[in-house]
Amino acid sequence: MTNAPHPSLVENLSDADKDTLIAHLWHDVQAERSRSKRLEERLLELESAGSTGKVGANVLQRLRRTSALAPRSGQDVAPLQTGLGRGMGFLRSRAVLGAALFLALAFALDYAIGRFQHYRMDGKRAAALNLQHSAYEGLYVELVNIAYEPDGKSYRLTTRMTNVEPGRSIYVMQTPIRVFEQSGLAWKEVPARAPNGESATVTKLTGAQTYETIFEPNLKEWTELMPGYMHIRFESIGLISQRSDPDDDIVERTDRYYVYLKPYGADDDAIRRRMNYQGRPPLYMPMPPH
Repeated sequence: MTNAPHPSLVENLSDADKDTLIAHLWHDVQAERSRSKRLEERLLELESAGSTGKVGANVLQRLRRTSALAPRSGQDVAPLQTGLGRGMGFLRSRAVLGAALFLALAFALDYAIGRFQHYRMDGKRAAALNLQHSAYEGLYVELVNIAYEPDGKSYRLTTRMTNVEPGRSIYVMQTPIRVFEQSGLAWKEVPARAPNGESATVTKLTGAQTYETIFEPNLKEWTELMPGYMHIRFESIGLISQRSDPDDDIVERTDRYYVYLKPYGADDDAIRRRMNYQGRPPLYMPMPPH
């Protein structure tokens, strides 16, 4: 008879090796039964022919008892083999399904994260474009007036900022306008301040808002591009947002204006003669950016 494997060896076998071992054992049992059946049939033939004695009868009885102890049909063992095969197949299929489900969930999560990031980026781009539109196309800045100050040396500049889209409220932090006077080929900054002394003001702009600046062009040598007039540049810098407490949603807008400005004590008659100008020469003449 075939000796049974040691328990430790069986435990170390893989599922596939166990199935193979059971199949081999079943094959050995079937072969042994087949040999016993053939021998039993041979003895019956001898007994019926009268050529066997007690020895043959005893052998026949022993073979019958052995056959009675053996499995009667292949159905007693086959279900074990089939059950093991099906069980292992079921476990293997569950593992495969679990792995496939995990991969599907991973791909779905990655896709969802990608879509969310894409949505956030699109939202940020749209908000940035909307803010850019409000800060430039939706906002109009103009020079309104320049007048003499009572001190006899300073000027008062008035500018106006208009929200041309009142439905879009914007917040503007406006700093005092910087003033430059041309001397030779260079621009030199001259003193400028807000009338109330504030360094910056924040305004919720829903319509028009005026800003004033006091400046003093005090250079002794200035460039005379226009006969009898100083060449002055104003530079306005504003921080613009659509919220009162912005984070990074801020746009910096810079506007420049150029004027020819008549100095204090200018000779209007000399200016008229040099420019062939009729009437009183104006205090200032706006010029386009250049």
